[in-house]
Amino acid sequence: MNFFGTIRAPRELVFGSGQRHSLGRVASRLGGRVLVVTDARLAADAEFASTVEQLEKAGLAVRVDDTTLPDVPVDSAVASAAAARDFAPDVVVGFGGGSCLDMAKCVAVLLTHGGRPQDYYGEYNVPGPVMPIIALPTTAGTGSEVTPVAVLSDAERSLKVGISSPHIIPTASICDPDLTLTCPPSLTAVAGADALTHAIEAFTAIRRDPVAGIAQERVFIGKNAFSDHFALRAISLLWQGLEAAYKDGSNTRAREKVMMGATFAGLAFGVAGTAAAHAIQYPVGALTHTAHGAGVACLMPYVMRWNAPQISGELAEIAGATGLDGADEVIPAVAALFSRLGIAPTLRELGLDENRLDWVAEQSCGIARLVQNNPRPLPLPDMRRLVAAAYSGDVSQLA
Repeated sequence: MNFFGTIRAPRELVFGSGQRHSLGRVASRLGGRVLVVTDARLAADAEFASTVEQLEKAGLAVRVDDTTLPDVPVDSAVASAAAARDFAPDVVVGFGGGSCLDMAKCVAVLLTHGGRPQDYYGEYNVPGPVMPIIALPTTAGTGSEVTPVAVLSDAERSLKVGISSPHIIPTASICDPDLTLTCPPSLTAVAGADALTHAIEAFTAIRRDPVAGIAQERVFIGKNAFSDHFALRAISLLWQGLEAAYKDGSNTRAREKVMMGATFAGLAFGVAGTAAAHAIQYPVGALTHTAHGAGVACLMPYVMRWNAPQISGELAEIAGATGLDGADEVIPAVAALFSRLGIAPTLRELGLDENRLDWVAEQSCGIARLVQNNPRPLPLPDMRRLVAAAYSGDVSQLA
């Protein structure tokens, strides 16, 4: 194999217990007027109040926007940017889960470049740098603290939409696993399952011909030497820590492993991209209104079975990283782990109506940037087979 790789990451990435207390110093080097983006629940938390106080003690002017909603409705991002213009922030801090971080990214884009979120959908449509963004994740899952992606929900479309640009990677990210200690088991499970899916899909994505300029033409270029390194390490850490953190949220060592695994997974898929599990989840999530992590984790074992003829080498490496005896054990072990975390094992149990299977397959095939990243092609007839298998649980359809 040729040693080709690319990585995109924050200018400053700090990880560790207690590192949240460095926020004031980090922010003061980037600007003087800070807009802190969070949600209403976190805004009432004592830890958040301490965060704001830290910024104020550093001599910064601070305004809090606690209007973030799940899945970031487009109109809410527009309203937040409009409300912040009179404050004229020069730094945006995202404090919270993936939605809060994505909201911060979108608001930074709108405050810097104007227009509407719709102007920036897709890859490389943000025209230039945005004002500095600082990310403080309070969950371990999306990896948004290190990725070039912001996901929103658009009422005019049936599916979620994304802004993908290296310009929206946070300038600085502070990953403090102590902030995840109060995450309930259900959130720990779906967020961690999302992270593991990110890592597996990045590690098993298609490997493209590394022609010069590919990283400037595509945000997501497929698996490469750098993304493989982060993805495999993420799989190992999440395998070690996720179930332990789910069973005992006060297990600080497990929380550290899960958060670092989620961050490494973000570094991996931020260049490699995700694939079919994410493509199918978008229409499934639109119909079932279930958590994104629950959907991609439900789908991941079926997608891995479909891809198995093309990823035998990667499955063997995953077995080595997780302590399993061989490649054949990996897919059943992933499914068993998700089951122990309370993830629905089929789309039927996730709440999908059987009469929508064809629609899901058609919509999934339409998400070309993800389907084309899958290592084994998925034309519509095969996508129908895959969706049907994930609905019924009958994996014999994937032979």
